Amino acid sequence: MSALAGAPDAGFLPFMRRALRHRSFVVGGVLTLALIAAALLSLAWTPFSPYEIDIPNKLRPPTATHWLGTDPLGRDVVSLLLVGARNSILVGVIAVGIGLTAGALLGLLAAARRGWIEEAIMRLSDFTFAFPAILSAIMLTAVIGPGIVNSIVAIGIFNIPVFARITRASAKAIWAREFVLASRAAGKGMARITFEHVLPNILSILIVQATIQFALAILAEAALSYLGLGTQPPQPSWGRMLNEAQTLMFTDPRLAIFPGVAIALSVLGLNLLGDGLRDLIDPRLARKR
Repeated sequence: MSALAGAPDAGFLPFMRRALRHRSFVVGGVLTLALIAAALLSLAWTPFSPYEIDIPNKLRPPTATHWLGTDPLGRDVVSLLLVGARNSILVGVIAVGIGLTAGALLGLLAAARRGWIEEAIMRLSDFTFAFPAILSAIMLTAVIGPGIVNSIVAIGIFNIPVFARITRASAKAIWAREFVLASRAAGKGMARITFEHVLPNILSILIVQATIQFALAILAEAALSYLGLGTQPPQPSWGRMLNEAQTLMFTDPRLAIFPGVAIALSVLGLNLLGDGLRDLIDPRLARKR
């Protein structure tokens, strides 16, 4: 049973009509689709190979051949940006997937069992919050070396308590609803109630949170790559493009501007999309702001 089932605007078409009138959702959706389109395009085509070093053509300004110029190694900047989008999405999807799956399961367990189990899960979440993604990546690097896998694991671990907390809070509210009490009176077990009634009613909240965490994951991946802890050469990364451009900030600032704008627009788009989804799912939140 869904909490939105009885809403007058329930249904896909009414939802889309409201969504297309919501400016944050539309702008965020366009920017997010542009990010996804760039990543998908890089799977089939890039103007040049992002791994091909061409020293004689290094630091070329934008031309008809190289639309955004070349970097200090002669690589095409457009190609690097396209493949960098793909790597950012890869890290974001897997890291958020780890956090969402593990965090939601822990949050559902805490809401269903209560008592010492709930207390243990929440205190473990508090402990995990003490180690942000970058600090976790530094610790992992010290043990097994830098790499994209370490970035995914570090960001994923940091996401677990975020989803655990929001799942627990949302699920506890559903456990107090009449239809859940009726299900318990009918003899349904906790696991069945959780997956038949509780989870479907909080799924929209988790989707909104996943969108926001996706933006933070892209930002964290860029930061880790900038520090040399994330995506390693020869794989392109927006963060490492910024790192390589820092010594040329005053002589060739475009090398920092293009990946910086790509990161900013991607994070902005996902945040606007998340805000739009939140307002559309619960219009009362929009009226309060």
